[in-house]
Amino acid sequence: MNKLLRSTKLDDQVEIQLIEGDILAVKADGVVNPANSHLIHGGGLAGILARKAGPVLQRESAAWVKEYGPVSHGSPAFTSAGALPFKAVIHAVGPVWGSGNESEKLRAAVLGSLERAQELALDSLALPAISTGIFGYPLQEAAQVILGAVRDFSQQDQSRGLSQILVVLYDDRAAAAFSEAWDRIFP
Repeated sequence: MNKLLRSTKLDDQVEIQLIEGDILAVKADGVVNPANSHLIHGGGLAGILARKAGPVLQRESAAWVKEYGPVSHGSPAFTSAGALPFKAVIHAVGPVWGSGNESEKLRAAVLGSLERAQELALDSLALPAISTGIFGYPLQEAAQVILGAVRDFSQQDQSRGLSQILVVLYDDRAAAAFSEAWDRIFP
């Protein structure tokens, strides 16, 4: 069961929610997959999404990489959602902790995902704690970067197509870190 932790509406336009629970159980048009640059969906949330979506997700991901090359931090790929309850999956490449310039790369991945959602005319997007799993990004730092990027995007005029951004956290440690950051970023 998903639990709403925080919610705000910026400029009476974009609603942002912080949710603890299962990203696959939220109601949204799109979901962000924290991917690697070659879109090989083996472990972590990427692996879960690929298994639940069925083989179409990996097939379309491989076709994307073949056509466009490896995915960059700031320019996420997208595919259909297969058997998942979403219209699209946006594949965002977050940084591996220790690779250098991690906050810039993570911010680019979040902003790129939100921009891609607009391009796809999605009304709502579910976003996980990108890079905090197998990529090792510390939760407190990631929370600051991710929520800061969501806030900054939502305050721009071009954010008007996206009406809801759901930041979905998988456990109580992530929920605590993001709740603490939320209280600083969204006073």
